[in-house]
Amino acid sequence: MTAPAAQLAFAFAPGASLARADFLPAASNRLALAWLGRAASWPAGRLVLSGPPGSGKTHLAAIFAREAGAPVISGGQLSALSLPGLLPAHGRIAIEAADTAAERPLLHLLNLAAEAGGRVLLTARRPAPSWGVRLDDLGSRLAASGQVALGIPDQALVGAVLAKAAADRQLRLAPPVLDWLLARLPRDLAAAADAIAALDAASLAAGRPPDLRLARLVLAAGAADDMAALPACGPSRIRGALL
Repeated sequence: MTAPAAQLAFAFAPGASLARADFLPAASNRLALAWLGRAASWPAGRLVLSGPPGSGKTHLAAIFAREAGAPVISGGQLSALSLPGLLPAHGRIAIEAADTAAERPLLHLLNLAAEAGGRVLLTARRPAPSWGVRLDDLGSRLAASGQVALGIPDQALVGAVLAKAAADRQLRLAPPVLDWLLARLPRDLAAAADAIAALDAASLAAGRPPDLRLARLVLAAGAADDMAALPACGPSRIRGALL
């Protein structure tokens, strides 16, 4: 019996391109994409993108970083880094998982960026007002920032990501296989890309085109939180599992 979508946990590293051309617009992300294109209008020069895992925050941060010539750092790294040396002269930077940052380093970095007239993109799972910030100065700066929430990807977007990830890998999937995957995967863009990567690896190891039987094997491994072991287990073991 197929495991519920919520139980699927893919361990493959994402291999999808994070270029703008590879970002698929949809109802869940269209507003965020529009705000990304008008950074000059961000309130106080800052924008907070919030949304659930797999909603596209990392892809949007990568687009901003590439187009603005900005570094991307994790909020959890801030306290261990030299902030003046981290921020480019133009003051543009992207901070992923900003809600995990220590408050004083984050406040200091926002102040440095503001002094440089820069732009700061912050991503988080929750909107800034719900971070529980204790420093009043940081809270006021976050409150003055632009806020955009990404929605959970709809089924059409997940299907488009599955189809594109397969095409990028020159992996020919019959419509029934794509439909079967779409019906069982969570609405998570990273999980969709990882599932195709896993299916590609399993197909190569098995020496056979991807079909429903191979897709079932890949998703069963994902439901057991052991997908990373699938490509490493060797062609003979994968073939044995298919016998």
